[in-house]
Amino acid sequence: MATLLETCRISPPPGDAAELSLPLTFFDIQWLPLHPVRLVLFYDNPCSKEYFLETIVPKIKQSLSITLKHYLPLLGNLLYPLNTGDDGKAFSRYVSGDSISLKIAVSNKDFDELIGNHARDADQFYAFMPEMPPVKDESNYKTVPVIALQVTLFPGRGICIRFTSYHSLGDAGSHVGFIKAWASICKHGGDDHDELSLPIFDRSFIKDPLGIDTIYWKLVQEAPLKSSSFPLPTNRVRATFVLHQADIKKLKNLVLAKNPGLVHRVTSFVVTASYIWTCLVKPGEKVDDHVLEFFVFSIDIRAHINPPVPANYFGNCLGYGAAKIEHKQLVGDEGFVIAAEAIAEDINKRVKNKKNQVLKGAENWLLEILKFSGTRILG
Repeated sequence: MATLLETCRISPPPGDAAELSLPLTFFDIQWLPLHPVRLVLFYDNPCSKEYFLETIVPKIKQSLSITLKHYLPLLGNLLYPLNTGDDGKAFSRYVSGDSISLKIAVSNKDFDELIGNHARDADQFYAFMPEMPPVKDESNYKTVPVIALQVTLFPGRGICIRFTSYHSLGDAGSHVGFIKAWASICKHGGDDHDELSLPIFDRSFIKDPLGIDTIYWKLVQEAPLKSSSFPLPTNRVRATFVLHQADIKKLKNLVLAKNPGLVHRVTSFVVTASYIWTCLVKPGEKVDDHVLEFFVFSIDIRAHINPPVPANYFGNCLGYGAAKIEHKQLVGDEGFVIAAEAIAEDINKRVKNKKNQVLKGAENWLLEILKFSGTRILG
């Protein structure tokens, strides 16, 4: 269990932040119906509770405040129209005075048990997950906080930082950019950012001549907002399986021995995903031979859009891939190689062709993804 020591609000330094409103692009809107994303980072840092509270926590608060002046959407809220019949769509807004929730806690859990690779009860990780602040009504909108943070000390052993956030705010690339900036400022004690590394929020980089944002909004606007709470117990086990470089090389060689023409397409992602997919499909399961198995994955397409979207664009910019194979092929002796061929070919079709093809059919993506519901799918 974790014992809460403090709940505070963190704002950017006074006078440093101007107000900011951002529309949601179709890349953002498709994530509105989903539960918040949860991320936990563990750091080896043996220290006492006194040192943690007197030295580390003030440093964390100060560096977070400095970082947030560059990441104003994290401080703001998602404004969701109360009347979904209106033409207005949800959007992101930061106004002066907005702040972010930060909780400070201490835990007597076994730090090494949590960070190990062995199988362990998944429920114990939720003790370090901060709940999102409550949704509020504001005239014609629901005001929805987009992120919450918690820092938990394991006395004498380490610290974990937990993030809970809505995916409509930004994809993993955006969140990792924020985490790296915060870590750098915390480590060096100042705001010495190279200007090129700062986030870009300009939505004009996302071209939408077909009005895909309106198409997606009509599909999701009636969906209820998901809570950040998680029903326990989950009856799930969490474990980590490590593939070393030598293992990756063996898997690549296995595929290339069967299909040398894939030499430029068999990436580490392709073979790892294929290996997991074939391991998780149970050969003895009673499934019709011709039932389709799907593997669906996200693709960062910033560099593949024409014109390209900057790497430090903060928001969502994800396409998706979907490989499909008949069950009998996936569980057969050549299942791994067939899976690798299918995933590699799907990636090549979507992002390796002409740059202006990567968004082809994007107006149908959300409906295509919704159709996967109820199928045999690994994501």
